[in-house]
Amino acid sequence: MRALTYQGPFKVRVENKPDPRLEHPQDVILKVTRTAICGSDLHLLHGLVPDTRVGHTFGHEFTGVVEELGSEVTQLHKGDRVVVPFNISCGTCFYCQRGLTASCENSNPSSDVACGVYGYSHTTGGYDGGQAEYVRVPFADVGPLKIPDGMEDEEALFLGDILPTGYMGAEMGEIKGGETVVVFGAGPVGLFAMRSAWLMGAGRVIAVDCVQYRLDFAERYAKVETVNFREVEDIVLYLKDLFDGRGPDVCIDAVGMEAEGSVGQRVLGLGLKLEAGAATVLTWCIDTVRKGGNVSIVGVYGPPWNLMPIGTAMNKGLTLRMNQCNVRRYMTHLLEHIREGRIDAKGIITHRFSLEDAPKAYHLFAQKQDGCVKCVLTPGHA
Repeated sequence: MRALTYQGPFKVRVENKPDPRLEHPQDVILKVTRTAICGSDLHLLHGLVPDTRVGHTFGHEFTGVVEELGSEVTQLHKGDRVVVPFNISCGTCFYCQRGLTASCENSNPSSDVACGVYGYSHTTGGYDGGQAEYVRVPFADVGPLKIPDGMEDEEALFLGDILPTGYMGAEMGEIKGGETVVVFGAGPVGLFAMRSAWLMGAGRVIAVDCVQYRLDFAERYAKVETVNFREVEDIVLYLKDLFDGRGPDVCIDAVGMEAEGSVGQRVLGLGLKLEAGAATVLTWCIDTVRKGGNVSIVGVYGPPWNLMPIGTAMNKGLTLRMNQCNVRRYMTHLLEHIREGRIDAKGIITHRFSLEDAPKAYHLFAQKQDGCVKCVLTPGHA
């Protein structure tokens, strides 16, 4: 089959790989119909995720058609169209039974930090991802969600990661009605966090970024106010002043480890790698939110540590909530939001490429060229 492969930092190419095979009676093999490039894939591309091995196939956002089934699979049939959560969960362990599928202890038993994840290095189990013509899906009765007849694959595609992640980011902010919310990051996850904040009853939502075309897109798509942090002297003081000097009720970090805005953080985290990426936005969230407020962290940070003002958070009485998204618990609910027109999931797609052009798509997305917000790849057989 044809598949994207990692060739070292900043290098990917599409080449031939052996087709995946059933390795367990609960596996299925999917023929991939759509797959997307996620912002967190760029952390892999840039060499920031440990144990990302040459030849590994990225891609944790994908839809597909069931081609082969293991002997113990009962919920799926050949020909079913499905969207798959990015995290691989067994459905039976201590965490899965509590709905915490992102903490599954059976899909990546060698790690106490992360569950199995498609296409996200051997740190998360070494599972090849969906930026390929075919992909193996373990525990197939647990994760995949059937795509309803009459719904396009692209409408359902983002149920596998960024839509639930953005929704969970807003949910962890405990938005109940009337709250003021600042979302740092106007990429795909940030956009869905903004839309979700409105769905939950937020009274005011502001997007912060430094890429103007993304702020313009957020204003159109999510109907939010926007601030370019490069155009204000001090983003923390600027935002606090917008809320009577106190700050907003909720801050959401939808950026993570490759944040702009602090030379020191980028040198320490991305240059010298003395911390796990640049914790600039995490610091801004803690400094900006009002006393007693909520900070929600869905931007990706890696272990083991980051420099952050935990003393400020403690003395302000903040609630910090964070997690890789427990995708499966949100998929059915968010599917209904899409079907009822409350969320236009495919509306964030700005670019479409064939799988063969994936390296070009990665470059465009990473360099933020041509107004790129979200890239979707289509294998040749789809």
